[in-house]
Amino acid sequence: MLGSPAVSYLFPSPTITLEAALRDLAQGSPKARTAAARALGDVTEPAEQRRAVDALVRALDDDRPEVRAEACASLGELGDGSALAVLVRRLDDGVAVVRQSAAIALGTLGAAGGFEPLAEALRDGPADLRFQAATSLAEIDPARAFDPLIAALDDGDAQVVAAAALSLGAIGDARAIPRLAALLEHREPATRFDVAYGLADLGDPRGRAVLTAALGNAERAWDAVIALARLATPDAAEALGRALVSRHTPPEATVLAAGSLLKIAPYGAHHDAARRVLLAALTARKVHVRGVAVEQLGEVGGEWATAPLEKLARSGKGAELVESIAGALRAISSRSELPLAERAARGDAGSVEASAAENSAETSAERAAGSGAGAGKSAGGAA
Repeated sequence: MLGSPAVSYLFPSPTITLEAALRDLAQGSPKARTAAARALGDVTEPAEQRRAVDALVRALDDDRPEVRAEACASLGELGDGSALAVLVRRLDDGVAVVRQSAAIALGTLGAAGGFEPLAEALRDGPADLRFQAATSLAEIDPARAFDPLIAALDDGDAQVVAAAALSLGAIGDARAIPRLAALLEHREPATRFDVAYGLADLGDPRGRAVLTAALGNAERAWDAVIALARLATPDAAEALGRALVSRHTPPEATVLAAGSLLKIAPYGAHHDAARRVLLAALTARKVHVRGVAVEQLGEVGGEWATAPLEKLARSGKGAELVESIAGALRAISSRSELPLAERAARGDAGSVEASAAENSAETSAERAAGSGAGAGKSAGGAA
C-alpha cells in the first residue's frame, strides 16, 4: 500500500492507497492522473508492483503529456525490465518532457537493451533528448558509453556538450582529459563550468579558474565547492578559503566550503576561519543553512563542536533539526573514541589537536616526575 487512508488524489491528502491510485490513473482528472502516476512509482510490494507496472504502461498512451511523463519516471523507479520496450518507444514522443522522462527512466532502469536506442538518440535525436541521453548512457554502461560521449563533445548544442562532459567525468576514464581540456574556452559559460567540473572529477586541475570564478554565482557555487574539494590541491584550498569571507558566495555554499576545507586541509591556513563559519552558521536565520552546518559538523567536527550543537538542539532554531543534530553528535563521539593516528588520517583536526595537547601535557608531567625521581635518587646516592 502507498498509504493507509482509503482516499483519492481527487481530494487533498498526503497519502493514497494502491486502489485509489489505480482508480485515479484510469478515471481521474488530468491532475489526479498525474499525481497517481507519480505515486505508483513508490510501490514496494511485489504483487502490487506488477499491478502498478501494468497500469503505468497503459498510462503511456494517455492524451496528456504530463501523465505520460510521470508514468515514464515511475516505470524507471519500479525497475521492471518488462517496461523496456514501451519506454524505448516513448523516446519518439512528440513532447519534449515525455521523451526526456523516457530517457531518464531507461537510465534508471539500467537494462542493457536501452543502450543502443539511447546511443542512437544521442547521435540523431532532438537536442533536448540528446542532452538527456548523454547522462543515461553513462548510467547503463559507463565503459561502453565512452566513445559515444566523446563524439558528443562535437555536438552543436552547448547543453549536449555540457552533459557529455559531466558524464565523462562521472565515468572516470582519464582518456577524456585532453578532449575536455580543449573545451575550457567554449563560448558558453555554463558549458565551460560543466567541462571544468568533469575535469575535476577526473582529478585534472586545469578548470580550477573556472570553478573558482563560479563561487560567486548563486546557481553554481555549491557545485563549484564540490568540484574544488575533489581537486584537493593547495590552490583549490586557497580558493575555498577566500570563499569563506566573500560576500558573493551564497551562505550554504560558504558553509559547505568550510566543511570541505576541514576535510582536505585540516591543518591549513584557513582552519580557524572554517571552524568559525561552521559554528556561526548554527545560528543562521535560514533553516537550510543551519542544516548544512549540522551536516558538515557531523563529518568534520571534533569536541569543539559538541557544546554548540547541543545548544542548538535545545533552542527553537534546532526544532526542525533534532535528528540531524543527534546524528552529528553521535558521529563526533564515535570519532573521539578512535586512536589518535586514525583520527589524524581522517582529518579530525579538533580531536587530534585536543588529544595532542593532552598527550603533550601528560608527557611533560611524566618528564617532570622522572626528573624529580632521578634527582632524588642521585641525592640519595650522594648521601
